[in-house]
Parts: sequence; C-alpha cells; structure tokens
Amino acid sequence: MDEGLAELLHRVVMLMGEAARRRSGPDQRLSPSQLRLLGTLEEIQPATQHQLAEALAVSDPAISRALRPLEAEGYVTISVDPAHRRRRLVALTPTGQATFLAEGKPLEEELRTALLKADFPYDRYLADTHQLAALLTSTEPRRAATTRKANGAAEPD
Repeated sequence: MDEGLAELLHRVVMLMGEAARRRSGPDQRLSPSQLRLLGTLEEIQPATQHQLAEALAVSDPAISRALRPLEAEGYVTISVDPAHRRRRLVALTPTGQATFLAEGKPLEEELRTALLKADFPYDRYLADTHQLAALLTSTEPRRAATTRKANGAAEPD
C-alpha cells in the first residue's frame, strides 16, 4: 500500500499517541494531547488562545474546548489581554508546569530514547519535521485569509 505524505504523517501521529497512552501509568491524570497542550504552552507562554491554536495546528474553537477542563482543574489560567481586551491570554499555573514536568517530559524523553535505541535518526527527523511544519504554516495564513475574504468574514485579531 502506497500512502501519501498526509496519510502517513496522520498515521505516525496516531501511533505516537497510542504509544504515549500505553506508556502512561494508571496514575497519569492527563491525556497525551492535554500534556502536549501544556508542553506547547510551556514553550510559548503567555500566549493568546489563537497563538496556542496555531502552534498546535487546531482551530480556535477546538483550543477553547481543550482549555476548559485544564482551567477548571487549575493547570492553566485564562485572562483578558490588557493590551487588547478581545484577546484572552493563557498561561500555565505552577500546578500545570509541575504536572507537565512530572508526566509530559518523561513521556517525551522515553519516546526519544526508544527511537534512538532503534537507530532512528531522531534529530534529523525532528529537524525535517520542523522544516515541513514551517513550510506548511507559511502557506496557511494566505489560504485562510483568501477563504475568509471569499466568505465575507473579518480578519482575526
């Protein structure tokens, strides 16, 4: 079976999620996708919800839904951006950061170690994946703006 790049990348992401779920212990409080959200936030915080959605390649409504339980459980705070009242800023709480460092980082490192033990060119793959993501991201704003304009929608803040 010859898979196209998009299908293959989707399959790899799904398999990595399954591997993370298998490796996570019974006392793990958050799902791999929630840990990924916290990890991304750790890198770019404070961030607007829109910036976080872009970093995770999901829609604004999807990030809003994903943040609700994390805010309710005290892993993140969501506040009004004082520079632009319509924007909401998201930041990790000390609990969110500690949880990511205790649960998310070890899963990340375990995956990296397993791949390196299998002689997988982890660093090259990571660099290539970053390059592909940057290339795809650079074309996305133009496509999204064209779609919004065609639909008569306003530009996002």
